[in-house]
Amino acid sequence: MVEPKARSNNANADQDQFLTILSREDALSRFEAALFPRDLVSETRTLAGALGLALAGDVVAVVDVPPFDRSNVDGFAVRSTNVVSASEASPVRLGLNDEAIACGVAPKVLVTDNSATLIATGGPIPRGADAVVMIEHTQPAGMGAIEIRRSVSPGQFVSYAGSDIARGEVLLRAGTLMGSREIGMLAASGVAHVQVTKRPRVAIISTGDELVQPGQPLRPASIFDTNGAIVTAAVSENGGDAHFLGAFPDDEDKLEAVMRGALEASDMLILSGGTSKGEGDVSHRIVARLGKPGILAHGVALKPGKPLCLAVCGGKPVVILPGFPTSAMFTFHDMIVPVLRRLAGLPPRNDARVMAKVPVRIASELGRTEFVMVSLVEGDDEFIAYPTGKGSGAITSFAQADGFIRIDALAEQMLAETRAEVTLFTPHVRVPDLVIVGSHCTGLDLVTAPLAQAGLSVRSISVGSLGGLSAARRGECDLAPIHLLDEKSDTYNRSFITDGLDLVPGYRRMQGIVFRMGDNRFEGLHADEAVRTALQDRSCLMVNRNQGAGTRILIDRLLGGTKPDGYWNQPRSHNAVAAAVAQNRADWGMTIEPVARAAGLGFIPFAEEHYDFALVTSRKERPAVRAFLDALRSLEVRKALEQAGFRPA
Repeated sequence: MVEPKARSNNANADQDQFLTILSREDALSRFEAALFPRDLVSETRTLAGALGLALAGDVVAVVDVPPFDRSNVDGFAVRSTNVVSASEASPVRLGLNDEAIACGVAPKVLVTDNSATLIATGGPIPRGADAVVMIEHTQPAGMGAIEIRRSVSPGQFVSYAGSDIARGEVLLRAGTLMGSREIGMLAASGVAHVQVTKRPRVAIISTGDELVQPGQPLRPASIFDTNGAIVTAAVSENGGDAHFLGAFPDDEDKLEAVMRGALEASDMLILSGGTSKGEGDVSHRIVARLGKPGILAHGVALKPGKPLCLAVCGGKPVVILPGFPTSAMFTFHDMIVPVLRRLAGLPPRNDARVMAKVPVRIASELGRTEFVMVSLVEGDDEFIAYPTGKGSGAITSFAQADGFIRIDALAEQMLAETRAEVTLFTPHVRVPDLVIVGSHCTGLDLVTAPLAQAGLSVRSISVGSLGGLSAARRGECDLAPIHLLDEKSDTYNRSFITDGLDLVPGYRRMQGIVFRMGDNRFEGLHADEAVRTALQDRSCLMVNRNQGAGTRILIDRLLGGTKPDGYWNQPRSHNAVAAAVAQNRADWGMTIEPVARAAGLGFIPFAEEHYDFALVTSRKERPAVRAFLDALRSLEVRKALEQAGFRPA
């Protein structure tokens, strides 16, 4: 029973642990030292029921496999000395014994110097025989006789008793994960039940007033609870018996009651959220009252994942993961999985790793071990690792990334062109058939849809038009979507194409000013008029685009060198611009017409830009590239683009 403890009224005391930031190694060492060594709970399971569990002890063979000498082929059991001279030119004639040995038939007749016995694959070798002649090397020789036309050596085509598994041999070691192959091995040895380590029961709780469960209506300023689902799945993947109890608001009394009940009924408790220093974050304060020794680390020098809280209460591990999904997943896999697998009796994870070149500089925070998720593409002679760059709140990063690189706590950056070790999320690298690096557009999904339907994998990495051009020139992608205006010639894209690249016409999309319907500062005006009006109103807040984006060139052209309030708010996508205006965080910005219409916003056309593709010339004959070009030109895709608000070139 976990005994309650009187609450502390000293808020500073609650934060003492968090103010001491521990290194990753120190925090993990403290956590494991408080939990191990310990006896693991085992249980007896049938072979089928043991699937996915770890053996609690060694399993020793109690019989030989095979349990008797048996034939490996269909043929005739003979004494090898009798057929040593047999050949096509000089066959040896033997009489046939009056029995045929099949699987499951015990032989009764002795094989003599002058006889042979018909035997099927798997049949027991009869007394007197020491080899088997394949039936293809024999011929009938009248009633009750055969001719042997090839010699055999002693033991040829015979599997001896115990040649596969010998009685007394250790079949499987403790800690072995039971899969189909292991189950087959034990079944062959006659084993029906095994002792396995019982899965630790793990209770998972999400915390936060803002959380809504998937499938429920999303309230204003709320978000869907992703951590509950992903942590529950990750616990199951690593040997735990996962039980998601739901998401609970930051009501300290109610949350404490839920946590105490969960810890009482489980072997481990994992929460997400409520571990930071904010006034509304209460989970860590409750954990401090759940039992001894209590909180061991609150604040770890990780990025992402600094707010991680590790505790042991009444001998049971209690973990509070950060609320942001990426932070939660990195800390779970790096810090919690080793402990969870030990509790489940499983060996440590054996992660696959590859070396790759990082093409861009990555800034890092000195003093914190940093994990950066990357997507892998295939360069000319090595893998290229592109940082996903989506931040600790982006759950999609995990689905789209192939793995992560680690930047040491003593490093302030990872320089461009550094070769780094990538820890993979899956056992093998999933090299995409087509790599697209450059400007993002919702129309691109329409073009690549036929490729996905044909079974081709496509990786699209959004780094902006200029970043895509650089990647294409380095040979790190097949295609780079661009929409770059050359102000000198007032033309798109052509002047940016250099040797080694071809320009493939894509489609046209209308860029313009986006605003909330009914805003009289913009209604009925042309784009340049609307911007002049916005610049005259100091309360009119803009939202910009990131440097390197083709849209940014258009915005700067409209602004004519001015930098109004909101200029430095620089999201990286058209959708983010529309969201900022729709949610009243900005009053105007520039995006493409299909995105504006989907968000229900007003739109003032400014310029029809050319969204084209810089094709790496040396890759134009690749099957996936040809499939992309065929799709781009197809009537089906052109119609889909037109329906979405684009104009095919």
